[in-house]
Amino acid sequence: MANIKILGLAGSLRKASFNRAALRAAQGLVPAGATLEILDLPDLPGFNQDNEKSPPAAVTDMKAKIRAADAILLVTPEYNYSMPGVLKNAIDWASRPYGDSAWKGKPVAVMGASVGALGTARAQYDLRKCFVFLDMPVVNQPEVMISAAAEKFDKDGNLTDAKAKELIGKLLAALCELAGRAGR
Repeated sequence: MANIKILGLAGSLRKASFNRAALRAAQGLVPAGATLEILDLPDLPGFNQDNEKSPPAAVTDMKAKIRAADAILLVTPEYNYSMPGVLKNAIDWASRPYGDSAWKGKPVAVMGASVGALGTARAQYDLRKCFVFLDMPVVNQPEVMISAAAEKFDKDGNLTDAKAKELIGKLLAALCELAGRAGR
């Protein structure tokens, strides 16, 4: 595998988020020849189509980082049975204006952590619907849904669950393979 650059985004702004912790754990689980850079979601205004042709600098910077990556890893919490608004807002900004999407053709994998039993399943499925329109090839297996997250991270935010680590490693390997097939 030839130097696959993965850009990781966590859909939570909370500093002690399990999803941000899972993304940090993923940095140590990338296959040889790959790197994972974390992009903290910038403080973006709500997407407004009136402003899409002159977006804030944070949007321009975010789109440049997405474009420079070979693949994307999205780590999402689940809010109200779906993805969080800050993540959807970032997706919308980076896909606009029409015809200038930074996401187009970018291989993507998704995972998430939750204190609940379903481990962000519904949020992940909603994200997958977005990938269809965004024309992003997605890793389908393995699905990484870390349930009961409070029991799988220590007090310092380190992932301690061996099965979750194994699945994240497999997900990242599959993402790198997909990026390689996409010619990234």
